[in-house]
Amino acid sequence: MVSNVGVYKRKNIYYIDYHFRGKRIRERIGTNRKLAELTLSKIKVEIAENKYLDKRKQKKIKFEDFAETFLEDYSKNNKKSWKTDFYHLKRLKTVFGKMYLFNITPKDIEEFKKMRKKDVSFATVNREIATLKTMFNKAIEWGNLDNNPAKNVKFFKEDNARLRHLEKAEILKLIACCSSYLRPIVILALNTGMRKGEILGLKWRDIDFKRGIIYLLNTKNGEKREVPLNDFAKRTLIQVRRHPDSPYVFCKKDGNPYKDIRKSFFTSLQKAGIMNFKFHDLRHSFASQLVMAGIDLNTVRELLGHKDIRMTLRYAHLSLGHKQKAVEILGRCMVTKQSQMPKVEIEQKDYILQHIGN
Repeated sequence: MVSNVGVYKRKNIYYIDYHFRGKRIRERIGTNRKLAELTLSKIKVEIAENKYLDKRKQKKIKFEDFAETFLEDYSKNNKKSWKTDFYHLKRLKTVFGKMYLFNITPKDIEEFKKMRKKDVSFATVNREIATLKTMFNKAIEWGNLDNNPAKNVKFFKEDNARLRHLEKAEILKLIACCSSYLRPIVILALNTGMRKGEILGLKWRDIDFKRGIIYLLNTKNGEKREVPLNDFAKRTLIQVRRHPDSPYVFCKKDGNPYKDIRKSFFTSLQKAGIMNFKFHDLRHSFASQLVMAGIDLNTVRELLGHKDIRMTLRYAHLSLGHKQKAVEILGRCMVTKQSQMPKVEIEQKDYILQHIGN
């Protein structure tokens, strides 16, 4: 029997207070009163269904504590991209940090999805939920949890067909509108197809100016990659002022590399009048311009560092202007061939066109 059930607040933190089989139980929930009330309601149901004792046997491990264990013992040991987990968990901890693992429900996770989609893309929310699912699976594997509350939580449907790229006129306009420190970063992205993280983490030792090559040792797919530099990109890098005490190409006055250039990049886009565009789309622009210049897809694949040609096929789209130019070339070829046809053949062709379908 449950008695003296209540929710109370102390120093902006909500607690639940109740008695079970003669024992008083108090639990810290967090800053959300609704969550505290929901947790208490769940406990009442579990007690009524004789499931509460099983819940109490589970280890009382807070989300924020297990997140650190997961990062140190799993992510850093098994994933080169462990920093991605770090940033995902940092966001997840702002919501679930003080909660016990066994108290987190599918509904809590759905509420997180609902909140996050207002601020970021569906793809970002999906990556965070994927990290959450993996973390809970490890908690089960390591004996810290019985069930994965994120198991049946569905991902948002992503628009994978979105491939925004800049036309040549937009490229010139964007470069002209960039701040002095951002301009070489954007130029390098447009001329190499490098990812933002690869550019911001670039060190002078990684650049061979004599051969015109950038050596990337820590890439997304874990493989080393050689990135060729054209003259424009090379001249741009040569003009970047070196910091006397920093190994980084793009760094602040204190020598530390730039971590976040979103605000500056967004300002540049606004000045250039470019809408619906992200920094990663510079990589799309690089690939699209190559394809429209007639470069074969396998070469584009190698330049982008894709393992699978299927990833590169999505860059095989052409701009409307390029398509128009293509059909105009075809039209001129047709006119040329027609002018070379004997008069009799031309008359036969005109007759067929006039009577086709009759």
